[in-house]
Amino acid sequence: MKAAVVGAGSWGTALALVLHGNGHAVTLWSHEGEVVDTVREVGENRVYLPGVSLPEDLGVTTSLEEALSGASLVVSVSPAQFVHDVMGRAAPFLESHATVVSASKGIEISTRRRMDQVLGALLPAQMMERFCVLSGPSFAAEVARKVPTAVVVASRSRPDRLQVQKAFSSDRFRVYTNPDVVGVELGGALKNVIALAAGVAAGLGFGHNTLAALMTRGLAEITRLGVTLGAERETFAGLAGMGDLVLTCTGELSRNRTVGTRLGKGEGIKEILADMRGVAEGVRTAPAVRALAREHGVEMPIVEEVNAILEGTREPLDAVRSLMLRDPKPEGWS
Repeated sequence: MKAAVVGAGSWGTALALVLHGNGHAVTLWSHEGEVVDTVREVGENRVYLPGVSLPEDLGVTTSLEEALSGASLVVSVSPAQFVHDVMGRAAPFLESHATVVSASKGIEISTRRRMDQVLGALLPAQMMERFCVLSGPSFAAEVARKVPTAVVVASRSRPDRLQVQKAFSSDRFRVYTNPDVVGVELGGALKNVIALAAGVAAGLGFGHNTLAALMTRGLAEITRLGVTLGAERETFAGLAGMGDLVLTCTGELSRNRTVGTRLGKGEGIKEILADMRGVAEGVRTAPAVRALAREHGVEMPIVEEVNAILEGTREPLDAVRSLMLRDPKPEGWS
């Protein structure tokens, strides 16, 4: 099978390696000539995934037409805020029989749309019937090093989620299936906002008690909004929910946690983002999540405080006090 991976950041490069390792012919697309040049010249994506050797027969190009020609599996893995632009340009070159898999984790700020909704506005209806989303606890660097990893692929089409499961599965990359596209999309996007809060707590010097509270109550917030938007509650107890939340809130490789940690130590968000090459999706997703929650009347106090910190209207320590001193209430998830 020929596969195209649209987006050559660390995650896109790692997924290209998984597919290549399973015997598929893979072409990796990047909008950055620097990435293409380093892959071709030294066999490494030194910009986004340094230290990982790439196979000589892994294709790499800046041409969407070249990448997508003949591809029956297309993985969309650009940063969430660029998916509409990139896949809009890619759409004319997609094969009519191609299965599109989204591996971007975020919500579009301007429209508050999930990635399946963004792509649904760009791609033919018959192609969206086969649409899949890949998510779960998976640091790109560890996947690239073949550290055992488990993820989930969701699709409303059982044959297509099984096809994608087979394409990605190996002895180091285990893929489960789930029909809940909405839940898997939201779990992957919303956990990044909670990871910012976890990082803030770490930056303030707080310990495991605080982190456990943030993760548990953060999962309650994610579940409340997810169920309101049509997701299945059980999804948030799985890999795309709790699994990804645990990883992103605790792992040192988490960009979102790193941003939060630096915020907790007193740095400003502009300063932090200025020296980051990769994208911390939670920074851009946070205001979209807050808007969705307010629109649907869903209480998300952690999300509210994260946004206040990002906007500079609340100091990190004051945000913690605000959360701790909220009116006492039962431990509810609805």
